[in-house]
Amino acid sequence: QVQLVESGGGLVQPGGSLRLSCAASGSIFSIYLMGWYRQAPGNQRDLVATITTGGTTAYADSAKGRFTISRDNAKNTVYLQMNSLKPEDTAVYYCNALRTAPLATYWGQGTQVTVSS
Repeated sequence: QVQLVESGGGLVQPGGSLRLSCAASGSIFSIYLMGWYRQAPGNQRDLVATITTGGTTAYADSAKGRFTISRDNAKNTVYLQMNSLKPEDTAVYYCNALRTAPLATYWGQGTQVTVSS
């Protein structure tokens, strides 16, 4: 089992910044990809960014140039640095992990990000 705990959400003004954290615990040795998703009220859950164990990153078009995903292997933590935030970034942000042995995917509980003046 893998447990994921997100933190760092909150209320921020347009143009501001937040850094989200996702701490992983449990059977973490076989995790090969982690990512951030977001879901606004009434909408689907959309992929924002991913990072592999090798450090390869990928971003949704809405996040490119503004968001950065990174990891700290010593702390078993993945981060999402969000800059130049817009009202349309308002959503619950979820951390996700893909484990290969055994094959499974895990979700955190989510953290609320609200961008408003």
